[in-house]
Amino acid sequence: MPAVPSASGAEVIDHEFSFSRADFDRVRELIYKHAGISLHDGKHAMVYSRLSRRLRETGHKSFAAYLQWLENASGAEGTQEWQEFVNCLTTNLTSFFREEHHFHALTDDLKPLAGKPVRIWCCAASTGEEPYSIAITCSEALGSNAQMQIVASDIDTNVLNTARRGVYNADARGLDSNRLKTFFMRGTGGNSGRIRVKPELQRWIDFKSLNLMDAQWSLGEPFHIVFCRNVMIYFDPPTQRKVLERIHRVMRPNGLLFVGHSENFTDSRDLFRLRGKTIYERV
Repeated sequence: MPAVPSASGAEVIDHEFSFSRADFDRVRELIYKHAGISLHDGKHAMVYSRLSRRLRETGHKSFAAYLQWLENASGAEGTQEWQEFVNCLTTNLTSFFREEHHFHALTDDLKPLAGKPVRIWCCAASTGEEPYSIAITCSEALGSNAQMQIVASDIDTNVLNTARRGVYNADARGLDSNRLKTFFMRGTGGNSGRIRVKPELQRWIDFKSLNLMDAQWSLGEPFHIVFCRNVMIYFDPPTQRKVLERIHRVMRPNGLLFVGHSENFTDSRDLFRLRGKTIYERV
């Protein structure tokens, strides 16, 4: 078990790397500035575990040396390492049809849009289960020939690569036998026990890297529906408000915002009004 900063802030020496309270606070400051993520004091061990991999891979002997190098890095190397830094510190917990009530509601909300072009944004695509669940729901509600475009974004480029591949374990949680048969191809031989999303479902989805802290989002026409679930829990209230304002700007009037079960935005009634269980309507 790696040593971490003590409550007093004294430096603790691990067998491999030193990790002081000042180092931890610097990580918190950098990830907040770059990605809006607020790390609380209980994340010492997580930060050590995840970032120590970057120290090994970049050849740095201490967190202080790595963080100084990161801040001074420039050009393509700097851009790549900032991305690796963010990838290490983001959390990705997902499954197919997670918070299932949202997909029943989505089915009802899609039906009035039959025959029309529909745009949906999934703000935290992670490894792809959520955007593919959205696409499956769209196909079931509107048919395979629906005029559908789903933008699936994430700040973590590693999970996006997994999402683009669309390959999962055959026993992936949340998929019943009918959906497995309809929307996935089963692997054979060396790929036995794996499934791949069918191309006709993937064609609806545009995966792209996006940082919600960016001043400008290039996302195209306004969205009818936005899924931003279990994202705001990593932001402090001022950052939440900033992101909600930006989401509001890229949505159609009366568009729907689906959020996580522990997220509540009743303080932003000027932007969104609560319409149902963790579903908001754009004002």
